[in-house]
Amino acid sequence: MTPTPTAFDRLNAWMSASVTLKLFSIGILLLLLLIPSSMVQGLITERAENRDAATAEISGQWGGAQLVLGPVLVLPYTARETDEKGRVTEATRYLSLLPDTLATTGTLAPERRHRGIYEAVVYRAGLHVRGSFQAPPLADLGVAPAAVRWAEAFVAVGISDMKGIRNGLALRWDGQPRGFEPGVPNADVLPRGTAPTATTQVTAVANEQQRYSKYQGDGSDDDNGSGQTANGLSAAVPLPDAAALARRHTFAFDLDLNGSTGLLVAPLGRQTTLHLSAPWADPSFIGAFLPAQRNITANQFTADWRVLHLNRNYPQHWRSDGDRPDVDASTFGVRLLVPVNEYQKTMRAAKYALLPLTLTFLVFFFVEILNGRRIHPFQYILVGLGLVIFYVLLLALSEQMPFDAAYGISALTIVGLITAYAAASFRQRRLTAATAGVLTVAYGFLFVVLQLQDYALLVGSIGLVVVLGTVMFLSRRVDWYQPAGPPAGA
Repeated sequence: MTPTPTAFDRLNAWMSASVTLKLFSIGILLLLLLIPSSMVQGLITERAENRDAATAEISGQWGGAQLVLGPVLVLPYTARETDEKGRVTEATRYLSLLPDTLATTGTLAPERRHRGIYEAVVYRAGLHVRGSFQAPPLADLGVAPAAVRWAEAFVAVGISDMKGIRNGLALRWDGQPRGFEPGVPNADVLPRGTAPTATTQVTAVANEQQRYSKYQGDGSDDDNGSGQTANGLSAAVPLPDAAALARRHTFAFDLDLNGSTGLLVAPLGRQTTLHLSAPWADPSFIGAFLPAQRNITANQFTADWRVLHLNRNYPQHWRSDGDRPDVDASTFGVRLLVPVNEYQKTMRAAKYALLPLTLTFLVFFFVEILNGRRIHPFQYILVGLGLVIFYVLLLALSEQMPFDAAYGISALTIVGLITAYAAASFRQRRLTAATAGVLTVAYGFLFVVLQLQDYALLVGSIGLVVVLGTVMFLSRRVDWYQPAGPPAGA
């Protein structure tokens, strides 16, 4: 006599056979597995920050990312001011004049430096700067000639990280040598500007977009003269009078400079030209202007810029008691990229974590529906954790070898692991082969998307449509209201 099933037995049988409950459970498991997936993204960010710290340590010892400003011709003058009580005081102010022409020719000698497993690019720049000043009449500049202290006139040059200077600097002013001395009497004699950012590929794009965005802040935090542009050099160029100022003056100097990551210059001349070359095959031209001409080969690059004063939004002169110009929106130059972007690609791969999870769970679900094999939620969790571990393995391997090789090894490891588990669970070659095939296609598709830039969204969208269409085709004859039963002949 068959015993009458209890309410618990009936509930357990319904829970085991209910398609709706199974789908709901799978959905809950997918949401729960997104928690370790987000933790993996946090791990990627942490490793990228460790690389940033290593790069900053190397740069701190060698020389940081460099911004070169100038030269600027500065005229000190005495300004008389009257306070509220009618007392007249005198204060020193500065009139800064930008060059008429500014031409820079340079070569970069890059080197790779390592700190542990992390790599940074440093360089030694040899720059030859030349040009001329052609000042307008002082009457047009709002300064009386009698107030100018002509004997104290000087030329100022701004360098963001002065510890990168390798050799002594000498200015040739109208063909005569003039020695540079460290420091400037007032930071406002130089324009405000910041060196190129030194960060990993995870955040480099966002940082550069914010840096050169026309909606960025006005830099008011630097109004007190603090920041990288407070670092400057000055060379005395005494002038006899206003007539001497109005004449054309030529200048030239050579700058031997250590730096890292990148080099920027500001278009301070009415006509500014820059020629850079380096034995480096992966330059990134950054800033407000692209090179007018460039040539990139497998071993080196050359680039030429030409910028007019009409292309920027600040004047050729300013006074220290007025608005100090900000050149960040007009600087340009080059960043020497390390052709390893494992963090960016790993982060992009981790953002697609839901795709292989969903596809694999769908395979297991259809095995239950179409073949009547019951799969416990714990088995789903084990498979899901294996798929999440793929990204940790990919991150660890990509720090030690090229990304493509790391991806291949990680994918083969996880596909082999889950396929072996499916073979032990399903005990059917056809179902095991289907699981392996779906995982291979999923990771292969993800690899293709990671290689694309402009067409990643298009290819990804097409892939999702294909996946949805396949699921619709396989489930077209499933009676979702009929609980799954054992396979025919069982």
